[in-house]
Amino acid sequence: MSDSPLSRAKTEQSGKLADNILYFARALRAAGMPVGPGAVLDAVEAVQVAQVGNRDDFYWTLHAVFVKRHEHSILFDQAFRIFFRRRGLMEKMLAAMLPETLPSAPKPPEAGAQRIQDALFAGNQREREQEVEIDARLTVSDREVLQKKDFAQMTAAEVAQAKDAIARMALPFELVRTRRLAPSRRGHIIDVRRTLRASMKAGGAVIDLKYMGPRQKEPPIVALLDISGSMSQYTRLFLHFLHAVTEREKRVTTFLFGTRLTNVTRSIRQRDPDEALAACGANVVDWAGGTRIATSLAEFNKRWARRVLGQGAVVLLITDGLERDADDTLSFEMDRLHRSCRRLIWLNPLLRFEGFEPRAKGVRTILPHVDELRPIHNLDAMSDLVRALAGAPVKGHDPKEMLRSVA
Repeated sequence: MSDSPLSRAKTEQSGKLADNILYFARALRAAGMPVGPGAVLDAVEAVQVAQVGNRDDFYWTLHAVFVKRHEHSILFDQAFRIFFRRRGLMEKMLAAMLPETLPSAPKPPEAGAQRIQDALFAGNQREREQEVEIDARLTVSDREVLQKKDFAQMTAAEVAQAKDAIARMALPFELVRTRRLAPSRRGHIIDVRRTLRASMKAGGAVIDLKYMGPRQKEPPIVALLDISGSMSQYTRLFLHFLHAVTEREKRVTTFLFGTRLTNVTRSIRQRDPDEALAACGANVVDWAGGTRIATSLAEFNKRWARRVLGQGAVVLLITDGLERDADDTLSFEMDRLHRSCRRLIWLNPLLRFEGFEPRAKGVRTILPHVDELRPIHNLDAMSDLVRALAGAPVKGHDPKEMLRSVA
């Protein structure tokens, strides 16, 4: 094996180039990409043959070798930027091949990049000890961090724990009665077909009456999420929750709105949460922009209400209520939405502040048309929401009482 491409690369570059590509490939495999030893050898040889002279050439050379599926491009991109950013590693490697190469400025990591970073440096004990030391200064307790920390900033271990917590929160929801009938021991309608079949087993001597009752099922959930500049971080947190619920129930319809309304139900059904959120962002053109609640609700009521608000749907409206044009149109559309659904719950992250009062006109306009008002800024608030959806007596903010407080 002394004359293999990997051995020649180690000899020519004093082991630095091949070792780093090998370590980078191991990190990609730990992050979930199918990268084998053959791909490592091909990558080392490709870098040598291509004679890359800048960061982009090096990126696309490794990309051509390691990325075999389209959905792996996001993981590779985040891993590459994090791995070769630390301590000028990329510049040192390019300098070893072409000393005249100029360094390029790396971009900041995207949501979910912390999980990639953990996979990249899982084997570097010294780096891990430094990171643990920093976390120890800033953290009060593991539970408090998990309950309040943003999903995009979580480590790989915290993401796994958060997924387990969300899975526990996702069930059960309160059952509602439908018009359809189903076999029931406590029903009051005789099921003639089942009764005759049961009596035939006994030769007709005994007639065991079978009954039917109203069928119960979990109601559909329709989420309307504000993605304006002040709401984007809370929307991302809640999208993780909706992703987990959608995986299990399949009766969740999700809309994002800022200056316009966008249906992202298909995008959020992707299995990987990071890919689902990336797909949602790709379909939305007004992320972190302005807010037009009345216009977005008018479009929803006109185009989607009859399609998705049947069978006793529960509507979750997550917004801070800071509408730019809080006129009679907002009140009319909110009233129309309230009448079309079984239950309308307003999730407002501004409730995390003590002594919050509905002073803004948009907030005062929305309050009379909602059944419940709840905060939604961390896992604790999300857990209270799930218990409320399951029918538990979890006390929220009374909209009428809040209106009286500023009257």
